[in-house]
Amino acid sequence: MAEGSAGDVSEFLKQNRHLAEWVETLREHNETNNHWFTRREFVLRNMEGFPSIRPGTTTPDLDRLLSLSKVWSNHIFLGCRYPQSVMEKVNELAKGITVNEADVCPHKTRGEIVGKGKRPAVSVPDAESCVKKSKTSSNDADNKAVERNSRHPIAAPVKLGPPPGAPAQQQAFFNRLYKAVAWKLVSAGGFGPNLDHFEILRTCVESCKATLSCVFVPLKDIPDLPAGCTQREGQVCELRCQTVYMGTGYGRDECAARAMASKEALKIFQGRKVTVKVSRRRFRGRDVEDLVLLDEQPRGTTLPPALSYPFQAEQ
Repeated sequence: MAEGSAGDVSEFLKQNRHLAEWVETLREHNETNNHWFTRREFVLRNMEGFPSIRPGTTTPDLDRLLSLSKVWSNHIFLGCRYPQSVMEKVNELAKGITVNEADVCPHKTRGEIVGKGKRPAVSVPDAESCVKKSKTSSNDADNKAVERNSRHPIAAPVKLGPPPGAPAQQQAFFNRLYKAVAWKLVSAGGFGPNLDHFEILRTCVESCKATLSCVFVPLKDIPDLPAGCTQREGQVCELRCQTVYMGTGYGRDECAARAMASKEALKIFQGRKVTVKVSRRRFRGRDVEDLVLLDEQPRGTTLPPALSYPFQAEQ
């Protein structure tokens, strides 16, 4: 499709109904209209540059274009950071696309996410599949909130946590992911210590048209460690998908921590089914309700403290 405005996109889709119906199947279930219309324009503008893409057929070119569209969308709307080479690529592909400034998220470093004085974010090697989700608050936003509150009565505080019905909404996706992981492990000869656990989990998640989110925090920066813990070096990785917590891992660096977190997450898929539930976790010194993926095994121990909390933006 040739470059043009958002109105041109709508007119183009009206004239190509079969393409309009197909492209709607690429929408993520949690995308707002504004976010989806912008990412849809990114996909349609760049289809000609990926010649093997055929509507209704899954191809490596389609998977790559969708990954690039999500990287660009996450950068614009969530403030996610990626390696310079990746950003140059998506910014080149996004030339000419108009974005509503009201939707753009102020970009945050990991130091701002974890807390004042923390180290800046370190890029994940596979940046197109690991998304570091940023908080959406900023000084400007706080000032605007104060101004609004001065003109209007302050509403009752909103309960922090997943929206009602979230576990049921996510269960269908994780049922599909469970089947994808099961087949992948069968083809790999079964679960074992010598597998590339992260690669298996990543490819299965992407085959279900979703993205695996990796959040890294230095071990010394985590406030909820047990009082007797003397180990302070290394990185901790938390894995999420569709806002649902899947596992935590520790390692000497980010790659090692990610590998351990992926191994822990894959262990959940060894039972007969997986279940999305609301569970209590510690986040920055307080108890919160979080969406957690669990198996059928009884768990008598407390879940690891949360490194991220995607439901804060709903306050």
